[in-house]
Amino acid sequence: MIYITRRESFNSAHKLFKEEWTDERNLETFGKCSNPNWHGHNYYLYVTVKGEIDPVTGFVMDLKELKRLTRVYVTDKLDHRNINLDVDFMKGKMASTEVLAVEIFNQLKPHVEANGAFLHRVRLWETENNYVDYFGE
Repeated sequence: MIYITRRESFNSAHKLFKEEWTDERNLETFGKCSNPNWHGHNYYLYVTVKGEIDPVTGFVMDLKELKRLTRVYVTDKLDHRNINLDVDFMKGKMASTEVLAVEIFNQLKPHVEANGAFLHRVRLWETENNYVDYFGE
């Protein structure tokens, strides 16, 4: 088994809030991330696939195809968008980095598998100090 990772980036706005809560309770729970006027991040997305090396190509998966899949199903939908309002796969979900990483994994998994590899991990960097790893568990 071998692992290979592709990095992409995107810029998105979001806020963490629950509509049924007061502004005070949202601020108490989510801090400045509940800013009513939103806030943004420069995200870095690392997509790791695993599998056996194809004896003909020498690839686990063609990275050009992984790049295309990641852009079509994830970064093109997220880049310069509002995660809460504009992203189809995030409708009705909390726009936390944790939830976003899970949903990105769910978007990519069937497409990676259709190319003969397995999606091992999605790593999503929100800030230089905070990132999430999701392994599909």
